[in-house]
Amino acid sequence: MRNLEHDRVWNESRSIKLSRVLVLLFFIALLACDIGGWWLVQFICEMLVHRNHGLAGGYVLLACLYLCSVPAYLLLYDMNRLLRNIQAARVFLPANVRLLRRISWCCFAAALICLVGAPVWYSLLIVTVAAAFVGLIVRIVKNVFEQAILMKDELDYTV
Repeated sequence: MRNLEHDRVWNESRSIKLSRVLVLLFFIALLACDIGGWWLVQFICEMLVHRNHGLAGGYVLLACLYLCSVPAYLLLYDMNRLLRNIQAARVFLPANVRLLRRISWCCFAAALICLVGAPVWYSLLIVTVAAAFVGLIVRIVKNVFEQAILMKDELDYTV
């Protein structure tokens, strides 16, 4: 009985709306990091200056932050478009496969940028691994979508 009540409260429509709100919140957080990037990096360098390469290390971290912002904005834009398509019941489309492909490439781009900065900021290795892993997962989901579209097309032709 409890599961039925839970299903009424939490349905697919609300889940998609929540996802779109979270994408918006991530966009706002990214914008805040871009606006306050200099102060954020300055604070981090003051806290950890003895472990890194001083001011030069701060510039590397700042460059990584701003360079990663580009694929992050693209990723959030594409995620919002994908969620909009899913909300409109347009799921198994080649356009969604393209969006997933671009999302995965954005993850890999961020991983590469962080990998370049990792010799100066070792903690960027964690971000590198996380971004590459998420890119791999999105890539697998893209392949599943691609196969589902092929199977759907085959089914449509045989019927």
